[in-house]
Amino acid sequence: MDKIVYGLLGFTSVIGVAVILWRMWALRWGGVVPTSTVAAMHACRTPEDVLGLRARCQERPSALGRLLIIAADHLDWSKAENESIVETAARREVVRLERGIVVLEVIVGIAPLLGLVGTILGMMNVFGDLGKTGLTNMNDAAKLAEGISLILRATLIGLLISIPSLVAWSYFTKKVEILAVELETLCTEFIRRQYCEVNEDKKAGKNA
Repeated sequence: MDKIVYGLLGFTSVIGVAVILWRMWALRWGGVVPTSTVAAMHACRTPEDVLGLRARCQERPSALGRLLIIAADHLDWSKAENESIVETAARREVVRLERGIVVLEVIVGIAPLLGLVGTILGMMNVFGDLGKTGLTNMNDAAKLAEGISLILRATLIGLLISIPSLVAWSYFTKKVEILAVELETLCTEFIRRQYCEVNEDKKAGKNA
């Protein structure tokens, strides 16, 4: 039974490391909000620029790029309708960014418990054997102390798995929040600028 617990702890640690590395790669700032896409967005003034921005977003897929494509494809809608559909898409992107983070939250909860289970099972075995044989000399006492030391390692391993997972979970959760705010800000700016440009063009046409 002890081997099963230690096996589960090992499996949990591998999953935790894999998820941390995966999320570190997926939540890179340049992967979610590419600098080239932001630059193309700021330079977008005319319908031709919108087509160029769309091509840029397709060349380098990203969360920001997918949202800008949706906004660009619905510029013939009203501003409120465009903002609404982009908000819906943004929620999907946030869910995609949060993918896998819940696994770290689960590991934070179960790793210490698995360690505690391993410790309890080990203590039961040690004291069960002690009850059968008894404690007759100092050598037996030394073996008992050594057995308890080995048993407590399960709790230590569980904590060593849980603590980094907790740190990573907190960091990734906060980073997703920051990225979500940045995506919202950039998309709002893009939509506002495009509709302002349209209104200015209409005014210029009337004055002409």
